[in-house]
This record gives sequence, C-alpha cells and structure tokens, in this order.
Amino acid sequence: MAAAAAANAPHIPVLLRPLLSAVAPVTGTWIDGTFGAGGYARGLVEAGADKVIGIDRDPLAHEMASGWIGDFDGKIDLRLGTFSEMDEIAGAPVDGVVLDLGVSSMQLDLAERGFSFTREGPLDMRMSQEGPSAADLVNEAGEEELADILYHYGEERAARRIARQIVRTRAAEPFKTTAQLAEVIEKCLPRPKPGQSHPATRSFQAIRIAVNDEFAQLAEGLEAAERALKPCGKLAVVTFHSLEDRVVKRFLQLAASTGGGGSRHAPALEAHDPRFTLTPKRAIGPDEDELKENPRARSARLRVATRTDAPAERTDRSKLGLPAPAFRG
Repeated sequence: MAAAAAANAPHIPVLLRPLLSAVAPVTGTWIDGTFGAGGYARGLVEAGADKVIGIDRDPLAHEMASGWIGDFDGKIDLRLGTFSEMDEIAGAPVDGVVLDLGVSSMQLDLAERGFSFTREGPLDMRMSQEGPSAADLVNEAGEEELADILYHYGEERAARRIARQIVRTRAAEPFKTTAQLAEVIEKCLPRPKPGQSHPATRSFQAIRIAVNDEFAQLAEGLEAAERALKPCGKLAVVTFHSLEDRVVKRFLQLAASTGGGGSRHAPALEAHDPRFTLTPKRAIGPDEDELKENPRARSARLRVATRTDAPAERTDRSKLGLPAPAFRG
C-alpha cells in the first residue's frame, strides 16, 4: 500500500532541466546514486544515456520502481545499496554521476516513514529502514549529544533549550510519534511569522541527518563518484540546504585545485594535477518557471564538475566543513 500511494504521488525532479543542459551531451553509462522515484534516471535515458545504474538504500524505492522500470528495456538497472559504494556497484568506469541529496518527496509524503512533522506517524526517519531510528535517538541520546546534533546538523539556535525539554518530556513518557516531538519543539520556540518555516523544520532535519549518518555518506559518496568516473565524466550534485552545499562546494574546490600558492601567512601547498574542473564554477539555482512548478526547489543548488585524468585521491575530511556530531545509537 505504501508503494502504491507513493507511486501515485506526483514527483518532479528538482533542477532536472538545468542539470541535463549542464552535462550535455548525455551518452554512455551513468549512475543515479540517489534513485528515489527514478525521475533523474528517466530524464537521463530520455536525454540519450545508453544505461543508468540506479542506487538506493530504501527498499520502498525498489518496490515502487518494479511497476514501471520494465518499460525502459533494461536501460535502467536498479541496485540496492548506498552511493558511497557506487564505484564497486558499477564495476567499471562510467560517463556520469548524478546525486540528489536529502530526503525524497516520496519519503516525506508517507506518514509511516516518520520524516515529516506535518504528518503524524511513528518517529522513524531511517532511509534504509534498518538500524536505530529517530525514536531511539530522541529517547536515548544524552542532553548534550542531542543539543550538539540539533545545533550542528540543523543550525538550530535554540538547540540547548529544545534538548533540555526533550529529556524532561521523555522522562515521563518516551517519544513514539512525529507529532509528539513536533509539539515539544514548537513550545520551545516563538510562533513563526507568516512566510517562515515550521518551528520543527531545523530539528527534524538534524535528527534525520544523524539517524542516516548523511554527512559521512556524502563525503564517502563524493570520493566514490571520483573513483567511478571516466576522464571527462560529469558529476552533478543537487543539494537542499547550506550544510550539504558547503561540503560539496569545498570537495569540488579542493579536487579542482592545482596546489601551489602560499604566502608569508601560509605555506605553499604541493603542486598537483586537478582531479576535476568546475563546469560551471558557480552553483545553479532554480529559475522562475521551476519555482512555479515545484516550490520544493526554492533552496536547491546544483553543482557540476568534469573529471580529469588525474588519479583519484582521498580528500582531507578536515577541510570539508563536516559537522562534528554523530548519533552513536
């Protein structure tokens, strides 16, 4: 039933038109490392890709795709896994990689997945539907750990106040639903003004990121994409909040750097060949037409880079601006 409901819900891939334009011509084999409802994979095939290897750790995505993927005559090959394993899953170098970060609309729209504060459901948020859930985090993490997660992953200024109230509330009754948690958070914050986001937005984002270890996955996924791409292969990454975009931006800047430089304030870096070129150099945002079609795109940013023939390297994680905390459930 969940798959049927999600399949019937409209899904609009964010920034698909500018993405396809930025990576054109689309040929050969591509990886869609965050398959979701398959919008990017379908777009890539329709734009000229010979094959798209889809990767998703959510079993629901696989269940949903079973009803339509056969229409593409084997051009879309969906695998269960994470995008941090994409080079191993692909098995051979590919011509392009697309990553659409964050939670998908199909997950938000299903109350039983527990991602949304606007739909009451079990406090879950696990993309893979395995491992510790959001309820485990909220009910078991210490007050300081909760505050760190809310502040670093959600940029929530009232993190300590919210964490303190969560700990007090769970002492009387453990959290089980999204509505319970959203209500506690709302009471800790001022009523939002017209046009402002829901008071629980930042906290729910932070908890989801912690539950799914999203930043570690992102760093490993970007490195896996670098290993997977052929020379002249394209990497396109769509982000939805500033924390993700900062990591992607820094990764690509480091990978596109040639080293050298230096001054009296900082030592020169060892010169080396760049592993990517930035194409274009700046992020691409939604235009007015896209915003009318898909309000979810308002915070989206697309970054595109082209792989060189320089050997892949492991990036210095300390230079990526990765937030520090992680849920140790």
